[in-house]
Amino acid sequence: MSIADPTPMVEAPDADELARLRARRLEKIGKWSLPVIVMALGIFFWDRIVVWNEIPHYILPGPGRVLDTLIADWGILYEASLLTARTTILALLLAVLGGAGLAILFNQSKMVEMSFYPYAVILQVTPVVSIAPLIFIYVDSKTAGMLLCAWIVAFFPVLSSTTLGLNSVDHNLRDLFRIYKASRWQKLTMLQLPSALPYFLGGLKIAGGLSLIGAVVAELVAGTGGVGAGLAARIQEAGYRLNIARMFAALSLIAAMGVFIFAALSILSHALLHKWHESALTREG
Repeated sequence: MSIADPTPMVEAPDADELARLRARRLEKIGKWSLPVIVMALGIFFWDRIVVWNEIPHYILPGPGRVLDTLIADWGILYEASLLTARTTILALLLAVLGGAGLAILFNQSKMVEMSFYPYAVILQVTPVVSIAPLIFIYVDSKTAGMLLCAWIVAFFPVLSSTTLGLNSVDHNLRDLFRIYKASRWQKLTMLQLPSALPYFLGGLKIAGGLSLIGAVVAELVAGTGGVGAGLAARIQEAGYRLNIARMFAALSLIAAMGVFIFAALSILSHALLHKWHESALTREG
């Protein structure tokens, strides 16, 4: 008579499960390694093209010269990047306040929405390059003018996304609140705003990049130079002097700033949504 082995049997994962685990592992590795590899290859071929074709540095500098210029001119470029970042962040904050505030106002009053939303659309589809010269004619402060230009570009994504989110509440939940005779304030704070949060955060990530674009365009139109000049003005100044390496160095700082803004807003979005929203839950799983 045999005695049964008390050790519990552990089932080995099947082939499909192993394939899914392997694919998930490769996806996690590729998410970070593939962009780094592509960037490294791009920099390598950029350097080789310059060397093989003996292109002068005042036409196309190599990556090594751009890095040397970035280090040598760091003091100038760092001060300029602070000014551009300040305009970008202030414009983004104003876009959040203005866009979300107007969206709530439009949601609470259809008359206000029908009266003013078309003008917000018109303001958005009109290129800021064509509006900026008029702004700097009527606004005495160049700082305020640049801030206004950046805000015009950035606020509409927040406005439209938040408006869509406030109007996209599940009708069953809306009926439930109506059955229990919830007040307008209770519907807004307990139902509509939580439902609109993912839409708002999506618009915020778009507005983050657009606020940087608006700040750069405003600096170019304003024509600021010397002390108190941002990165776009430094690019313009370097172009006049045929200092192409400094142009590339300043452009790389603008690109890095844009990546940082997008990454920071993505982290904020994940922190606010990962415990309850389906998109973040799917991403975790």
